[in-house]
Amino acid sequence: MEPRVILVDKNDNQIGTEGKLKAHQNGGKLHRAFSIFIFNSKGETMLQRRSAAKYHAGGMWTNTVCSHPAPGETVIAAAHRRLKEEMGFDCDMHEVFSFTYTAEVGNGLTENEFDHVIFGNYDKDPRPNPDEADGWRWISLDELKESIEKTPKNFTPWLRIALDKVAELHPKGKGK
Repeated sequence: MEPRVILVDKNDNQIGTEGKLKAHQNGGKLHRAFSIFIFNSKGETMLQRRSAAKYHAGGMWTNTVCSHPAPGETVIAAAHRRLKEEMGFDCDMHEVFSFTYTAEVGNGLTENEFDHVIFGNYDKDPRPNPDEADGWRWISLDELKESIEKTPKNFTPWLRIALDKVAELHPKGKGK
């Protein structure tokens, strides 16, 4: 059975559920999502390269984990579940901000998300699930911004959109 996502209004109130693929078709329906940014003690963030087999944005670099809570699941519970499933570890995390965006992501699909941005800290290497991520690296936020400016098509739209606010809100994001 296809996983379901939580459809929401502009204020993140649940208004229903939809099959994951169907929610991304025909311009996309607004649904709840989350983006995890894990930082090490140097202030670098962990990126993953999405598996080439993903249904969209395969092979692109993105934040540590991005996914959707299941119906009846809180955003933070889903974040812990997906961090373990995708990157093979767990850590303390907390939500920092949220935003909405719409972006075409290839294969006739559109992301239309109410995205909850979550920060966590971890200093070890991950153990990525190759079905989810085929690469990873630590990178400073300044270096990440420069890389996105040079080759934006190598990075997911939600990462490009969220990065300035992430840098503003992370203590080491502005060269601190």
